[in-house]
Amino acid sequence: MATGADVRDILELGGVESENTGTINKKDIINSDKKKSKKSSETLTFKRPEGMHREVYALLYSDKKDAPPLLPSDTTQGYRTVKAKLGSKKVRPWKWMPFTNPARKDGAMFYHWRRAAEEGKDYPFARFNKTVQVPVYSEQEYQMYLHDDAWTKAETDHLFDLARRFDLRFVVIHDRYDHQQFKKRSVEDLKERYYHICAKLANIRAAPGTDLKIPVFDAGHERRRKEQLERLYNRTPEQVAEEEYLIQELRKIETRKKEREKRTQDLQKLITAADTTTEQRRAERKAPKKKLPQKKETEKPAVPETAGIKFPDFKSAGVTLRSQRMKLPSSVGQKKIKALEQMLMELGVDLNPMPTEEIVQMFNELRSDLVLLYELKQAFANCEYELQMLRHRYEALAKAGSIGPLSVEGAHPDGQAGLGLEEGKGDAKDQIID
Repeated sequence: MATGADVRDILELGGVESENTGTINKKDIINSDKKKSKKSSETLTFKRPEGMHREVYALLYSDKKDAPPLLPSDTTQGYRTVKAKLGSKKVRPWKWMPFTNPARKDGAMFYHWRRAAEEGKDYPFARFNKTVQVPVYSEQEYQMYLHDDAWTKAETDHLFDLARRFDLRFVVIHDRYDHQQFKKRSVEDLKERYYHICAKLANIRAAPGTDLKIPVFDAGHERRRKEQLERLYNRTPEQVAEEEYLIQELRKIETRKKEREKRTQDLQKLITAADTTTEQRRAERKAPKKKLPQKKETEKPAVPETAGIKFPDFKSAGVTLRSQRMKLPSSVGQKKIKALEQMLMELGVDLNPMPTEEIVQMFNELRSDLVLLYELKQAFANCEYELQMLRHRYEALAKAGSIGPLSVEGAHPDGQAGLGLEEGKGDAKDQIID
Protein backbone atom coordinates (compact mmCIF):
# COMPACT_ATOMS: atom_id res chain seq x y z
CA MET A 1 0.00 0.00 0.00
CA ALA A 2 1.29 3.47 -0.93
CA THR A 3 2.41 5.69 1.88
CA GLY A 4 2.53 9.46 2.19
CA ALA A 5 6.22 9.49 1.24
CA ASP A 6 5.39 7.78 -2.04
CA VAL A 7 2.70 10.34 -2.81
CA ARG A 8 5.06 13.23 -1.99
CA ASP A 9 7.70 11.69 -4.18
CA ILE A 10 5.25 11.45 -7.13
CA LEU A 11 4.00 15.02 -6.63
CA GLU A 12 7.55 16.28 -5.94
CA LEU A 13 6.48 17.76 -2.63
CA GLY A 14 8.74 18.43 0.32
CA GLY A 15 8.72 20.24 3.68
CA VAL A 16 9.57 19.56 7.30
CA GLU A 17 6.03 18.98 8.47
CA SER A 18 5.10 16.54 5.75
CA GLU A 19 8.42 14.68 6.07
CA ASN A 20 8.05 14.33 9.81
CA THR A 21 4.41 13.28 9.94
CA GLY A 22 4.38 11.25 6.72
CA THR A 23 0.94 12.63 5.76
CA ILE A 24 -0.10 15.06 3.02
CA ASN A 25 -1.50 18.42 4.11
CA LYS A 26 -3.71 20.83 2.24
CA LYS A 27 -0.88 23.38 2.15
CA ASP A 28 1.40 20.93 0.37
CA ILE A 29 -1.01 20.52 -2.55
CA ILE A 30 -1.99 24.24 -2.82
CA ASN A 31 1.51 25.74 -2.43
CA SER A 32 3.31 23.24 -4.63
CA ASP A 33 3.82 25.83 -7.48
CA LYS A 34 5.32 28.41 -5.10
CA LYS A 35 7.85 25.91 -3.85
CA LYS A 36 8.89 25.08 -7.40
CA SER A 37 9.32 28.76 -8.25
CA LYS A 38 11.54 29.24 -5.18
CA LYS A 39 13.74 26.36 -6.26
CA SER A 40 14.04 27.68 -9.79
CA SER A 41 14.87 31.20 -8.56
CA GLU A 42 17.63 29.86 -6.35
CA THR A 43 19.55 28.42 -9.34
CA LEU A 44 22.38 30.71 -10.48
CA THR A 45 22.35 32.05 -14.04
CA PHE A 46 25.32 33.58 -15.82
CA LYS A 47 24.97 35.83 -18.83
CA ARG A 48 27.35 35.71 -21.76
CA PRO A 49 29.73 38.70 -21.74
CA GLU A 50 29.44 41.18 -24.58
CA GLY A 51 31.84 40.55 -27.43
CA MET A 52 32.37 36.87 -26.58
CA HIS A 53 31.32 34.34 -29.19
CA ARG A 54 28.74 31.70 -28.33
CA GLU A 55 31.13 28.81 -29.02
CA VAL A 56 33.81 30.27 -26.71
CA TYR A 57 31.25 30.85 -23.93
CA ALA A 58 29.99 27.28 -24.26
CA LEU A 59 33.49 25.96 -23.53
CA LEU A 60 33.36 27.53 -20.06
CA TYR A 61 30.43 25.30 -18.92
CA SER A 62 30.31 21.64 -18.14
CA ASP A 63 27.38 19.31 -18.60
CA LYS A 64 26.09 20.16 -15.10
CA LYS A 65 26.00 23.89 -15.91
CA ASP A 66 28.48 24.71 -13.19
CA ALA A 67 30.00 28.13 -12.80
CA PRO A 68 32.98 28.92 -15.05
CA PRO A 69 36.24 27.80 -13.42
CA LEU A 70 38.69 30.40 -12.23
CA LEU A 71 41.68 28.24 -13.14
CA PRO A 72 42.08 25.80 -16.05
CA SER A 73 41.06 22.33 -14.95
CA ASP A 74 40.94 18.92 -16.58
CA THR A 75 37.39 17.55 -16.29
CA THR A 76 36.24 14.34 -17.85
CA GLN A 77 32.75 15.72 -18.55
CA GLY A 78 33.86 18.58 -20.86
CA TYR A 79 35.08 18.58 -24.46
CA ARG A 80 37.64 15.92 -25.33
CA THR A 81 40.21 15.76 -28.08
CA VAL A 82 39.72 13.05 -30.68
CA LYS A 83 42.39 10.40 -30.63
CA ALA A 84 44.51 9.98 -33.72
CA LYS A 85 43.50 6.97 -35.80
CA LEU A 86 46.78 5.33 -36.67
CA GLY A 87 46.95 2.52 -39.18
CA SER A 88 48.57 -0.82 -38.71
CA LYS A 89 51.33 -0.15 -41.24
CA LYS A 90 54.86 0.65 -40.15
CA VAL A 91 56.06 4.25 -40.32
CA ARG A 92 58.47 4.90 -43.16
CA PRO A 93 61.89 5.78 -41.78
CA TRP A 94 63.40 9.24 -42.28
CA LYS A 95 67.10 9.97 -42.33
CA TRP A 96 69.25 13.07 -41.87
CA MET A 97 71.29 13.11 -45.08
CA PRO A 98 73.40 15.58 -47.09
CA PHE A 99 72.47 17.05 -50.48
CA THR A 100 73.86 19.47 -53.06
CA ASN A 101 71.91 22.00 -55.10
CA PRO A 102 72.77 21.81 -58.84
CA ALA A 103 71.96 25.52 -59.18
CA ARG A 104 75.03 26.39 -57.10
CA LYS A 105 78.46 26.15 -58.67
CA ASP A 106 80.46 26.38 -55.43
CA GLY A 107 79.78 22.76 -54.38
CA ALA A 108 78.15 23.75 -51.07
CA MET A 109 76.90 20.83 -48.98
CA PHE A 110 73.60 21.06 -47.09
CA TYR A 111 71.68 18.64 -44.84
CA HIS A 112 67.96 17.91 -44.46
CA TRP A 113 65.54 15.18 -43.39
CA ARG A 114 64.55 12.82 -46.16
CA ARG A 115 62.97 9.40 -46.47
CA ALA A 116 65.47 6.59 -46.33
CA ALA A 117 64.13 5.12 -49.58
CA GLU A 118 65.08 8.35 -51.45
CA GLU A 119 68.74 8.25 -50.44
CA GLY A 120 71.06 8.81 -53.38
CA LYS A 121 68.43 10.44 -55.62
CA ASP A 122 68.77 13.93 -57.12
CA TYR A 123 67.54 17.01 -55.34
CA PRO A 124 63.77 17.16 -56.13
CA PHE A 125 63.69 20.93 -56.66
CA ALA A 126 66.51 20.87 -59.21
CA ARG A 127 63.94 20.66 -62.02
CA PHE A 128 62.99 24.29 -61.36
CA ASN A 129 66.52 25.46 -62.12
CA LYS A 130 65.88 26.81 -65.62
CA THR A 131 68.66 28.78 -67.28
CA VAL A 132 68.55 30.97 -70.40
CA GLN A 133 70.83 29.91 -73.22
CA VAL A 134 72.78 33.08 -74.05
CA PRO A 135 74.73 32.70 -77.32
CA VAL A 136 78.52 32.82 -77.35
CA TYR A 137 80.45 34.40 -80.23
CA SER A 138 84.09 34.16 -81.21
CA GLU A 139 86.55 36.93 -81.98
CA GLN A 140 86.37 36.22 -85.68
CA GLU A 141 82.53 36.31 -85.73
CA TYR A 142 82.52 39.60 -83.85
CA GLN A 143 84.95 41.27 -86.26
CA MET A 144 83.13 39.99 -89.37
CA TYR A 145 79.43 40.30 -88.45
CA LEU A 146 78.86 41.92 -85.04
CA HIS A 147 81.08 45.00 -85.21
CA ASP A 148 79.30 48.28 -84.41
CA ASP A 149 80.82 51.76 -84.18
CA ALA A 150 78.57 52.72 -81.25
CA TRP A 151 79.57 49.65 -79.22
CA THR A 152 83.03 48.38 -78.32
CA LYS A 153 83.84 44.69 -77.90
CA ALA A 154 84.53 45.12 -74.18
CA GLU A 155 81.15 46.74 -73.67
CA THR A 156 79.41 44.00 -75.66
CA ASP A 157 81.20 41.31 -73.62
CA HIS A 158 80.13 43.05 -70.41
CA LEU A 159 76.49 43.10 -71.62
CA PHE A 160 76.47 39.38 -72.46
CA ASP A 161 78.15 38.52 -69.16
CA LEU A 162 75.39 40.33 -67.24
CA ALA A 163 72.77 38.61 -69.44
CA ARG A 164 74.11 35.20 -68.40
CA ARG A 165 74.31 36.13 -64.73
CA PHE A 166 70.81 37.62 -64.42
CA ASP A 167 68.87 35.48 -66.99
CA LEU A 168 67.96 38.36 -69.33
CA ARG A 169 66.33 40.44 -66.60
CA PHE A 170 67.16 43.68 -68.36
CA VAL A 171 65.97 45.94 -65.54
CA VAL A 172 68.49 44.23 -63.22
CA ILE A 173 71.11 44.28 -65.99
CA HIS A 174 70.62 48.02 -66.40
CA ASP A 175 70.98 48.49 -62.65
CA ARG A 176 74.23 46.47 -62.48
CA TYR A 177 75.63 47.90 -65.71
CA ASP A 178 78.99 49.65 -65.36
CA HIS A 179 77.98 53.15 -66.40
CA GLN A 180 81.24 54.66 -65.15
CA GLN A 181 83.55 52.63 -67.37
CA PHE A 182 81.22 52.48 -70.36
CA LYS A 183 78.76 54.84 -71.99
CA LYS A 184 75.44 55.44 -70.23
CA ARG A 185 72.80 53.21 -71.85
CA SER A 186 69.07 52.84 -71.41
CA VAL A 187 67.17 49.55 -71.06
CA GLU A 188 65.99 49.83 -74.67
CA ASP A 189 69.58 50.29 -75.91
CA LEU A 190 70.72 47.16 -74.06
CA LYS A 191 67.80 45.12 -75.42
CA GLU A 192 68.33 46.35 -78.96
CA ARG A 193 72.03 45.45 -78.95
CA TYR A 194 71.45 42.01 -77.42
CA TYR A 195 68.64 40.92 -79.76
CA HIS A 196 70.45 42.35 -82.79
CA ILE A 197 73.46 40.13 -82.06
CA CYS A 198 71.18 37.10 -81.42
CA ALA A 199 69.47 37.60 -84.80
CA LYS A 200 72.82 37.95 -86.61
CA LEU A 201 74.23 34.79 -85.05
CA ALA A 202 71.04 32.82 -85.82
CA ASN A 203 71.24 33.81 -89.50
CA ILE A 204 74.94 32.96 -89.73
CA ARG A 205 74.78 29.58 -87.99
CA ALA A 206 71.48 28.36 -89.50
CA ALA A 207 71.57 25.62 -92.10
CA PRO A 208 70.29 26.59 -95.55
CA GLY A 209 66.59 25.89 -96.06
CA THR A 210 65.61 25.94 -92.40
CA ASP A 211 62.76 28.07 -91.07
CA LEU A 212 64.11 30.36 -88.36
CA LYS A 213 62.24 32.09 -85.56
CA ILE A 214 64.41 35.16 -85.13
CA PRO A 215 63.63 37.39 -82.11
CA VAL A 216 62.87 40.97 -83.13
CA PHE A 217 62.89 43.96 -80.79
CA ASP A 218 61.58 47.36 -81.91
CA ALA A 219 63.40 49.84 -79.70
CA GLY A 220 61.66 52.88 -81.18
CA HIS A 221 58.23 51.46 -80.45
CA GLU A 222 59.24 50.62 -76.88
CA ARG A 223 60.53 54.17 -76.30
CA ARG A 224 57.32 55.70 -77.65
CA ARG A 225 55.24 53.35 -75.50
CA LYS A 226 57.06 54.35 -72.33
CA GLU A 227 56.87 58.01 -73.26
CA GLN A 228 53.11 57.78 -73.79
CA LEU A 229 52.72 55.88 -70.53
CA GLU A 230 54.69 58.57 -68.68
CA ARG A 231 52.53 61.30 -70.21
CA LEU A 232 49.41 59.41 -69.23
CA TYR A 233 50.67 59.05 -65.66
CA ASN A 234 51.64 62.73 -65.35
CA ARG A 235 48.21 64.08 -66.35
CA THR A 236 46.64 66.70 -64.12
CA PRO A 237 43.10 66.29 -62.70
CA GLU A 238 41.90 69.00 -65.10
CA GLN A 239 43.19 67.06 -68.08
CA VAL A 240 41.55 63.85 -66.85
CA ALA A 241 38.20 65.64 -66.43
CA GLU A 242 38.52 67.17 -69.90
CA GLU A 243 39.23 63.76 -71.42
CA GLU A 244 36.16 62.24 -69.73
CA TYR A 245 34.05 65.15 -71.01
CA LEU A 246 35.33 64.64 -74.56
CA ILE A 247 34.58 60.91 -74.39
CA GLN A 248 31.00 61.63 -73.30
CA GLU A 249 30.59 64.15 -76.12
CA LEU A 250 31.95 61.60 -78.60
CA ARG A 251 29.36 59.07 -77.44
CA LYS A 252 26.60 61.65 -77.90
CA ILE A 253 27.87 62.45 -81.39
CA GLU A 254 27.90 58.76 -82.33
CA THR A 255 24.36 58.34 -80.98
CA ARG A 256 23.10 61.31 -83.03
CA LYS A 257 24.89 59.97 -86.08
CA LYS A 258 23.16 56.59 -85.75
CA GLU A 259 19.77 58.27 -85.32
CA ARG A 260 20.39 60.41 -88.40
CA GLU A 261 21.34 57.38 -90.46
CA LYS A 262 18.23 55.55 -89.30
CA ARG A 263 16.02 58.50 -90.25
CA THR A 264 17.71 58.64 -93.65
CA GLN A 265 16.98 54.96 -94.25
CA ASP A 266 13.35 55.41 -93.20
CA LEU A 267 13.00 58.37 -95.56
CA GLN A 268 14.50 56.39 -98.41
CA LYS A 269 12.05 53.55 -97.72
CA LEU A 270 9.15 56.00 -97.84
CA ILE A 271 10.32 57.48 -101.13
CA THR A 272 10.79 54.01 -102.64
CA ALA A 273 7.34 52.97 -101.40
CA ALA A 274 5.74 56.06 -102.93
CA ASP A 275 7.43 55.48 -106.30
CA THR A 276 6.54 51.79 -106.31
CA THR A 277 2.91 52.46 -105.43
CA THR A 278 2.60 55.10 -108.17
CA GLU A 279 4.08 52.81 -110.81
CA GLN A 280 1.82 49.97 -109.71
CA ARG A 281 -1.28 52.15 -109.97
CA ARG A 282 -0.30 53.29 -113.47
CA ALA A 283 0.27 49.69 -114.59
CA GLU A 284 -3.13 48.64 -113.20
CA ARG A 285 -4.91 51.44 -115.05
CA LYS A 286 -3.23 50.64 -118.37
CA ALA A 287 -3.78 46.87 -118.12
CA PRO A 288 -7.08 45.33 -119.40
CA LYS A 289 -9.66 44.17 -116.92
CA LYS A 290 -9.19 40.45 -117.63
CA LYS A 291 -5.48 40.48 -116.88
CA LEU A 292 -5.86 42.71 -113.83
CA PRO A 293 -6.00 39.96 -111.16
CA GLN A 294 -2.95 38.18 -112.63
CA LYS A 295 -0.84 41.34 -112.63
CA LYS A 296 -1.93 42.12 -109.08
CA GLU A 297 -0.67 38.75 -107.88
CA THR A 298 2.69 39.16 -109.62
CA GLU A 299 3.25 42.75 -108.52
CA LYS A 300 2.15 42.45 -104.88
CA PRO A 301 5.46 41.02 -103.59
CA ALA A 302 7.39 43.93 -105.16
CA VAL A 303 5.58 46.48 -102.97
CA PRO A 304 7.42 47.18 -99.70
CA GLU A 305 5.60 46.71 -96.41
CA THR A 306 5.94 50.41 -95.60
CA ALA A 307 3.77 51.49 -98.54
CA GLY A 308 0.92 53.27 -96.76
CA ILE A 309 -1.55 50.97 -94.98
CA LYS A 310 -1.57 47.20 -95.32
CA PHE A 311 -5.21 46.11 -95.02
CA PRO A 312 -5.90 42.53 -93.90
CA ASP A 313 -7.21 39.98 -96.41
CA PHE A 314 -10.37 38.12 -95.42
CA LYS A 315 -9.88 34.72 -97.04
CA SER A 316 -11.61 32.62 -94.41
CA ALA A 317 -14.78 30.72 -95.25
CA GLY A 318 -18.11 32.24 -94.31
CA VAL A 319 -19.97 35.50 -94.78
CA THR A 320 -18.05 38.78 -94.32
CA LEU A 321 -19.10 42.39 -94.68
CA ARG A 322 -17.43 44.81 -97.05
CA SER A 323 -17.28 47.39 -94.26
CA GLN A 324 -14.80 45.14 -92.43
CA ARG A 325 -12.35 45.62 -95.29
CA MET A 326 -12.53 49.39 -94.71
CA LYS A 327 -11.53 49.09 -91.06
CA LEU A 328 -8.03 50.42 -90.34
CA PRO A 329 -5.57 47.85 -88.92
CA SER A 330 -4.26 48.14 -85.37
CA SER A 331 -0.77 49.00 -86.64
CA VAL A 332 -1.93 52.52 -87.53
CA GLY A 333 -1.52 54.80 -84.52
CA GLN A 334 -4.11 57.21 -83.16
CA LYS A 335 -2.09 60.20 -84.33
CA LYS A 336 -2.12 58.95 -87.92
CA ILE A 337 -5.82 58.14 -87.72
CA LYS A 338 -6.68 61.67 -86.58
CA ALA A 339 -4.46 63.21 -89.27
CA LEU A 340 -6.07 60.93 -91.88
CA GLU A 341 -9.58 61.97 -90.85
CA GLN A 342 -8.55 65.64 -91.00
CA MET A 343 -7.16 65.22 -94.54
CA LEU A 344 -10.28 63.38 -95.70
CA MET A 345 -12.48 66.17 -94.31
CA GLU A 346 -10.36 68.78 -96.12
CA LEU A 347 -10.81 66.85 -99.38
CA GLY A 348 -14.53 66.57 -98.79
CA VAL A 349 -14.57 62.76 -98.69
CA ASP A 350 -17.09 60.97 -96.53
CA LEU A 351 -15.51 59.07 -93.67
CA ASN A 352 -18.02 56.20 -93.96
CA PRO A 353 -18.97 55.79 -97.66
CA MET A 354 -21.31 53.19 -99.12
CA PRO A 355 -19.29 49.92 -99.00
CA THR A 356 -19.58 48.75 -102.59
CA GLU A 357 -16.74 46.72 -104.13
CA GLU A 358 -15.26 49.58 -106.18
CA ILE A 359 -15.77 52.19 -103.46
CA VAL A 360 -14.06 49.99 -100.84
CA GLN A 361 -11.04 49.47 -103.11
CA MET A 362 -10.75 53.16 -104.06
CA PHE A 363 -11.32 54.33 -100.46
CA ASN A 364 -8.59 52.05 -99.10
CA GLU A 365 -6.15 53.15 -101.81
CA LEU A 366 -6.90 56.80 -101.05
CA ARG A 367 -6.29 56.36 -97.33
CA SER A 368 -3.08 54.43 -98.00
CA ASP A 369 -1.81 57.25 -100.22
CA LEU A 370 -2.77 59.87 -97.64
CA VAL A 371 -0.92 58.01 -94.86
CA LEU A 372 2.13 57.77 -97.09
CA LEU A 373 1.84 61.50 -97.84
CA TYR A 374 1.59 62.23 -94.11
CA GLU A 375 4.76 60.24 -93.39
CA LEU A 376 6.59 62.02 -96.21
CA LYS A 377 5.55 65.40 -94.79
CA GLN A 378 6.84 64.43 -91.37
CA ALA A 379 10.16 63.28 -92.84
CA PHE A 380 10.40 66.52 -94.82
CA ALA A 381 9.73 68.57 -91.68
CA ASN A 382 12.46 66.68 -89.78
CA CYS A 383 14.93 67.33 -92.59
CA GLU A 384 14.03 71.02 -92.63
CA TYR A 385 14.52 71.21 -88.86
CA GLU A 386 17.94 69.55 -89.05
CA LEU A 387 18.92 71.83 -91.92
CA GLN A 388 17.93 74.88 -89.91
CA MET A 389 19.88 73.67 -86.89
CA LEU A 390 22.97 73.10 -89.03
CA ARG A 391 22.59 76.57 -90.53
CA HIS A 392 22.44 78.21 -87.09
CA ARG A 393 25.44 76.20 -85.91
CA TYR A 394 27.40 77.19 -89.02
CA GLU A 395 26.56 80.86 -88.48
CA ALA A 396 27.62 80.65 -84.83
CA LEU A 397 30.95 79.10 -85.77
CA ALA A 398 31.45 81.70 -88.52
CA LYS A 399 30.87 84.54 -86.03
CA ALA A 400 33.33 82.95 -83.59
CA GLY A 401 35.95 82.96 -86.37
CA SER A 402 36.69 79.24 -86.27
CA ILE A 403 35.52 78.71 -89.90
CA GLY A 404 35.04 80.81 -92.99
CA PRO A 405 31.86 82.66 -94.02
CA LEU A 406 28.75 80.84 -95.17
CA SER A 407 28.90 80.02 -98.89
CA VAL A 408 25.57 80.07 -100.69
CA GLU A 409 25.54 77.31 -103.30
CA GLY A 410 21.86 77.42 -104.03
CA ALA A 411 18.46 78.34 -102.69
CA HIS A 412 15.51 76.26 -101.59
CA PRO A 413 12.05 76.78 -103.01
CA ASP A 414 11.07 78.62 -99.84
CA GLY A 415 13.81 81.20 -100.38
CA GLN A 416 16.25 79.92 -97.76
CA ALA A 417 19.90 79.49 -98.67
CA GLY A 418 21.42 76.02 -98.75
CA LEU A 419 24.46 75.03 -96.78
CA GLY A 420 26.48 73.20 -99.42
CA LEU A 421 28.22 71.00 -96.84
CA GLU A 422 29.67 68.55 -99.32
CA GLU A 423 31.10 71.30 -101.55
CA GLY A 424 32.55 73.32 -98.63
CA LYS A 425 36.03 73.15 -97.23
CA GLY A 426 37.21 70.09 -95.34
CA ASP A 427 37.79 71.91 -92.05
CA ALA A 428 34.32 73.44 -92.03
CA LYS A 429 32.79 70.10 -92.90
CA ASP A 430 34.50 68.35 -89.98
CA GLN A 431 33.34 70.97 -87.50
CA ILE A 432 29.72 71.03 -88.67
CA ILE A 433 29.05 67.32 -89.10
CA ASP A 434 29.26 65.29 -85.90
